[in-house]
Amino acid sequence: MKYSLVILFIFPFALQAQKVLSLDEAIATALQNNYSILMSKNDSASLAIDKSYVNAAFLPRVNGTATKVWSVNAQKQELANGSKRDTSGLRSNNQTAAINLNWTLFDGLKMFITKDRILAQNEIGPLAVKNQVINTVATVVNSYYNIVRQKQQVKAIEYQITINQERVKLADKKLSVGLGAKPELLQAKVDLNAQEALRLNQLASIEQLRQQLNQLMSLPLKTLYDVTDTIPLNTSLQYADLENGLATGNPSLQIAQKNIDIAKLSLRERKAELFPTLNFNSAYNISQLRNKAVINTFTPLFNQNKGFNYGFSLTVPILNGFNTKRLIKQAALDVQFQELTYKNQLSVIDLNLANVFEEYEQQKKALQLEEENILLARENMNIAIERFPSGGFYFS
Repeated sequence: MKYSLVILFIFPFALQAQKVLSLDEAIATALQNNYSILMSKNDSASLAIDKSYVNAAFLPRVNGTATKVWSVNAQKQELANGSKRDTSGLRSNNQTAAINLNWTLFDGLKMFITKDRILAQNEIGPLAVKNQVINTVATVVNSYYNIVRQKQQVKAIEYQITINQERVKLADKKLSVGLGAKPELLQAKVDLNAQEALRLNQLASIEQLRQQLNQLMSLPLKTLYDVTDTIPLNTSLQYADLENGLATGNPSLQIAQKNIDIAKLSLRERKAELFPTLNFNSAYNISQLRNKAVINTFTPLFNQNKGFNYGFSLTVPILNGFNTKRLIKQAALDVQFQELTYKNQLSVIDLNLANVFEEYEQQKKALQLEEENILLARENMNIAIERFPSGGFYFS
């Protein structure tokens, strides 16, 4: 009880000393620091890098190679004229270098389809960031106003504590003059303690909600601040307006639609593998051979070859274990899967919108009833307090 009174005494002054964090500031901080948004931006940057190299698929591939080999040989020869040659420690070195160029001229237009697919994948990046931003903002708004709502609950409990304190004083005075009974005083104290315990639990809930909001804003969990006292309401929302904006304004649906386009491009890529591939090939080669000594007079001590060659190669797919056919069927199934995913996501969003809007309409009606109930309860409380034999509080 002693500690409860200390906390109840300190907490209002602590709130006054804290900076009031507005909803706009909370959203701005989360948009700047939230880890999920930063990771989504990182993924988008990765896709943008792929886009910057999208035209590289049309360029030829050039490779250079170089080797050098040292040899130590022993040779033994017996010639037809009966002469013999036996030599060991023959040293030589052989070095070669080449530059090879391979340029795909035709591959069933696969390179053009791959470019379109990469560009389509790049468009998902900004949509994913936008989707994460919307989800983060919604979570921040919900967390922020949860704190506001719990603060209002604390005020309601404090209101009840004030009444219970009056009950305790009144019961104590009645007992002291012989007009009351001790059980009445004890029950009033029990009710007061229950409300104070409820207030402490409510303050703990506010602290937990604040820590959740701090995590969304990527701030230290123990960061302290106060929030506003009111929740603004928009009572003019129309279902038709919200429904019409789903397909064009919902990033998750736009991502699902883009995934369908990418799946169709992947299917075209697989079908392109059925066509022949025409390549242009060329190479420049150079090789040198140096022998320190030879036993055959026709073997050169130094030999060098240089040459340039070029030509075309045509690869015609005939049979590869039906692997291409299998991949085409799988790509076609992926197109169907992405289309079903889009339809399912659209139906879920439609259902959620209908349920949320129905709840919104019911809550508007409930708000009117609650406002009327507050006025009736306040009037009833004032009447009850006026009946107290010794003083009381009037509420307005």
